[in-house]
Amino acid sequence: MTEDSVPGKKHRVIKSFVIRAGRMTAGQQRGWDEVWPKVGLDYTPDQIDLTQLFGREAPTIVEIGFGMGHSLLEMAKQSPENNFIGIEVHRPGVGALLNEADKQGLTNLRVFCHDAVEVLSHCIPESSLSRVQLYFPDPWHKKRHHKRRLVQPAFAELVRSRLVLEGVFHMATDWENYAEHMAAVLENANGFKNTATEYYPYIERPAFRPLTKFEKRGHRLGHGVWDMIYQRSE
Repeated sequence: MTEDSVPGKKHRVIKSFVIRAGRMTAGQQRGWDEVWPKVGLDYTPDQIDLTQLFGREAPTIVEIGFGMGHSLLEMAKQSPENNFIGIEVHRPGVGALLNEADKQGLTNLRVFCHDAVEVLSHCIPESSLSRVQLYFPDPWHKKRHHKRRLVQPAFAELVRSRLVLEGVFHMATDWENYAEHMAAVLENANGFKNTATEYYPYIERPAFRPLTKFEKRGHRLGHGVWDMIYQRSE
């Protein structure tokens, strides 16, 4: 999220996302009606106590823009020793995640339906997260829209401040130009080091990131995917 000057107007905040309308399925509506009151997090500009929120001390992972939640659900199921917080603005996607998480009996997952920048800025304590995940964000591929891309210098610093020392920021995209943009931003950010070796600045998909149906289809069509992991070094 960035600010843009408009002649004759005050600074306006440019969002990195567009909220798209969509009808709810019965399951998605159930997620909102029955599950949100139990694990949903209403946004307020107040810092949350992660230990109190989950009832335990454990590594906490935040995923920004989880879509329909398939990979986040899989990770929460495969890693019950970790706490997970999902942030998404698309209400049907939030409903779908909530419904499935409840069906699978997951207790290590909480959800915000709000702007991720505001959540990270106001709700998440500094030096509290072991990993921040950003998978396949809107690439805003037209050059005139690049200012809408979420990964910008100010956002990188915000993420760094919320990670524990040696915590990681994991990004993945199927747009090569956005991958190059992400790498350029993080390479120039203070307090990060790239964990890549052979394919610098990229890495092979780590085992903890599930392969989605969307990604499998892309592989069949010959589309590339670029993963990057930057570790907080200071």
